[in-house]
Amino acid sequence: MAEPVVRIPDAKVALSTASVYPESTATAFEIAARLGYDGVEVMVWTDPVSQDIEALRRLSDYHGIPVLAVHAPCLLITQRVWSTDPWVKLQRAQAAAEKLGASTVVVHPPFRWQRQYARDFVTGLWRMADETDVRFAVENMYPWRYRDREMLAYAPEWDVTKDDYRHFTVDLSHTATARTEALEMVDRMGDRLAHIHLADGNGSAKDEHLVPGRGTQPCAELLERLALGGFDGHVVIEVNTRRAMSSAEREADLAEALAFTRLHLASAPDRAAQGRAPSERA
Repeated sequence: MAEPVVRIPDAKVALSTASVYPESTATAFEIAARLGYDGVEVMVWTDPVSQDIEALRRLSDYHGIPVLAVHAPCLLITQRVWSTDPWVKLQRAQAAAEKLGASTVVVHPPFRWQRQYARDFVTGLWRMADETDVRFAVENMYPWRYRDREMLAYAPEWDVTKDDYRHFTVDLSHTATARTEALEMVDRMGDRLAHIHLADGNGSAKDEHLVPGRGTQPCAELLERLALGGFDGHVVIEVNTRRAMSSAEREADLAEALAFTRLHLASAPDRAAQGRAPSERA
């Protein structure tokens, strides 16, 4: 019997709505549909549409693009979005995910100045996760650097593998900024890795979010590893297109990122078997 040439995992490839900034959340749905993405991850931020569950549902229905994940509003610029209480933000993100049919809420570890939230964060997430089928996938971050100084801005840790979370998001732009080995971090996450933010970086102090393949991160290697392991989570393109000179250039970058991702998710079914004689592969 002939062996299959490639094996493509069940992982869906989504577009983060942050990838079209400064264009709108609505534009992200339109581009995702036109380019053939499997869905979107909604970054909840200052765009009112990103905060409005009914508006998001209408966009999803109109474009035929499901919301696969919700990114909770935990950035510096979203400190007042959906309340100033971080637990209320997570509760609202969970409710949004449930109503939109999304499987995952992406959340950053707390800022160090959010002392009470940081103190209760790990146990609080477990408590919330026990009450829903939605996965809270905590994202790796990085130290903040200025010249030769480094500030630890996140607590309990920017390296989320040092704490006991049920699910993780790995972001390859963040591994570049942290100057940590991405695949080693993925190994530490193990089967708790539920969600991927795919982007690239060159190790700058700035979080770059380059199109995959334009930096130094092992984007292709990670995707091939996911394919071989039968990963069934979501791979989300989260890139920075703010420097695009036109909407057409932005869309070309997002098409390139999608093509890169699909190419490397199509993996040979058994790399180890390729070097053996046909009689040994039975």
